[in-house]
Amino acid sequence: MEQHHLDTLVATSPVNITYFTDFFSWLDPLFKEYMGSPGAPSNLAQSYAVFPRLGEPALIVSPLNMINGADSWVRDVQTFGIPGVDDSLPPGGLPETLQSFALRLRAAAENSRWTVTATDALVGVLRQRGLATGRIGIEMEGLAAQTKENIARAFPQAQLKDCSNLIRLVRMVKSPAEIQRLTRAAEIAEMAAMESYALARPGVLLADLAQHFRARIAAMGADFDHFAYAVHGLGMASEVTHVLSASDVMWVDFGCIYRHYFSDSGTTLAMHDLPPALMERRDALRNCVLAGAEIIQPGVKSSAVQGGMWQTLEARGITTSFPHGHGMGLDLRDYPILVADNRLRIRDDCVDVPSDLPLEQNMVINLEASLFMPGVASLHVEQSFLVTANGCRSLVVQDRSRPIVQS
Repeated sequence: MEQHHLDTLVATSPVNITYFTDFFSWLDPLFKEYMGSPGAPSNLAQSYAVFPRLGEPALIVSPLNMINGADSWVRDVQTFGIPGVDDSLPPGGLPETLQSFALRLRAAAENSRWTVTATDALVGVLRQRGLATGRIGIEMEGLAAQTKENIARAFPQAQLKDCSNLIRLVRMVKSPAEIQRLTRAAEIAEMAAMESYALARPGVLLADLAQHFRARIAAMGADFDHFAYAVHGLGMASEVTHVLSASDVMWVDFGCIYRHYFSDSGTTLAMHDLPPALMERRDALRNCVLAGAEIIQPGVKSSAVQGGMWQTLEARGITTSFPHGHGMGLDLRDYPILVADNRLRIRDDCVDVPSDLPLEQNMVINLEASLFMPGVASLHVEQSFLVTANGCRSLVVQDRSRPIVQS
């Protein structure tokens, strides 16, 4: 923020509100305006997180979602709108940590002049903090046009700067707490997937394996993200009904969400030993991923990693694969994206940098390589790595030395 001369950052999307405050409500990524007001736009119902350069952060959420902030590290939780609670009976005893939330709900119910919208509340917070004439970085991407106009009208003397990509770049490097969550997410997914694939046999429904995966990650405290596969080498699927056959050799990919952080990995599942032609190709994919990992270190450009992966495959005569990598975090794919340099730039009102980003210590990165052969087979290798001071290490144990073979 000092580098870009910002007095405050305002997050407007659910994922970045979670990033700045650790607040999460299951409704926030789902509930759209028309769901409460027929005929209204399909914009997500709005909340905000305010992160000033100096002073305490603030969280602005609807009254009946406010309780989700009980475990947030942010102490200043602001609400808007009339909550519609029944306050006719005396309240019972509440834990001390929740008493302030009850008081806020009572105050909201009693105050007929309570702030009407989230944007009204945002305006109030910024004015109270003396930021109304400052340089305000706002995540503009995805923000409704009318909301942008309302904010601009409320702060005629402020400098409003779109910081959508700045926040993405900030999120690339993970804190120790984020690395811990990403590690646990990867551990849970790996254990559940390997248990599920151990049940694979000719005649078994892939849907049964997916259900086992769902049950196991839930038992370990995670939420489902994906359990995907390739049927007869025809591309990536998750909904196609498929009964495993003795001839299947397939790309499989899986992931879960642990405390809002994603995992993503994959391997090759086969119902028989791979013939030499397929084993050679599968080993080439593994060597491709290992070659990429050898290149990873702080300062190396993203494209250099992808380039090393591509050269390894090309040397084996494989030119129809798309080896690449991507960051992991609160989204399935965080920056950096490790692909060939596309000459684009990542820009907003605060940043303007080449999209070929240099790697930094404490990034969490996935490397993956796949091969789809329609009517024959599909192959896959994907692993997660943590960028260290001098290179990288595996985020968790993910044995990709051989495909998973069941019969």
